Amino acid sequence: MINASKGPMPRTKTAAKSARTIRKIWKSQPTVEGAGVRLRRGFGFDEVPQFDPFLLFDDFRSNKPADYLAGFPWHPHRGIETITYVLSGDVEHGDSMGNRGIIGAGDVQWMTAGSGVIHQEMPKGDAEGRMLGFQLWANLPKTRKMMPPRYREVKSSDVPVVRTKEGATIRVICGRVHGAQGPVREIVTDPEYLDVEVPPGSFFAHAIKRGYTAFAYVFEGEGYFDRERDAFKHDAVGANYFDMGRSSACGDGTVVLYDEDGEEVVITADQKAVRFLLVSGKPLREPVAWYGPIVMNTQEELRTAFEEFEAGTFVKNRP
Repeated sequence: MINASKGPMPRTKTAAKSARTIRKIWKSQPTVEGAGVRLRRGFGFDEVPQFDPFLLFDDFRSNKPADYLAGFPWHPHRGIETITYVLSGDVEHGDSMGNRGIIGAGDVQWMTAGSGVIHQEMPKGDAEGRMLGFQLWANLPKTRKMMPPRYREVKSSDVPVVRTKEGATIRVICGRVHGAQGPVREIVTDPEYLDVEVPPGSFFAHAIKRGYTAFAYVFEGEGYFDRERDAFKHDAVGANYFDMGRSSACGDGTVVLYDEDGEEVVITADQKAVRFLLVSGKPLREPVAWYGPIVMNTQEELRTAFEEFEAGTFVKNRP
């Protein structure tokens, strides 16, 4: 564990950074994917291009094995990267590149599908039947859609942990925090992927590159994701006509999408601790043609991918 010697810079006229504002917040929604996995979707098809370069985010956690054991049997991907992060339980995986293995608590699987991969992911849960994990899809730019596939498996012990002076704990999967560099590097969309826990009565401030897309996903506790704490300064997706109890606190299952303005995000916790994922990346600003597990730039490219899958020529790189 790395103890950061200094916290965020004091808010002086010379050192102050402009804080990002919240564009929208909403709750993840239950859905069924794969061969019958019950999960919660943070965002997906309807939210593109708001999350560019990110396409989809799923929260697959349950204490009931029947919710996840059907898994995600063999299926193709092209044109994207899939990032799987496990906190409880195990996920068995295999792919057409010849990779086989199991990722467990704290491990990360970062797979670049590129020109085409066929793989499977089968959640197994822990000894008590608990499963907790997340999957994020990141788009690839047109110039890299057909790049050779690649695979990274990162063990929990290789993920640096940083503790700030204010008491926040950060697992750095991708990106840099207080000099600690995450083990996943050389990714096309220049992403950051952080697992952050802020104790009660403290805060976490982190610089985000101007113009980059940034979002947070809360999965434990409750916190405030903007300095002003004004629930009426952003859209609350899913609020109904009779919703008169609007709160600026964000709890379990909340997605926070930031505007692209500003240089940092500031998250605070009051009576409860809060734990969340903080993700950012460089927008591609390109057309998206998407059907199921294939994401290309045009409908013609999409059609070609499915024709190749049917013809058995989909995978271009084999071991």
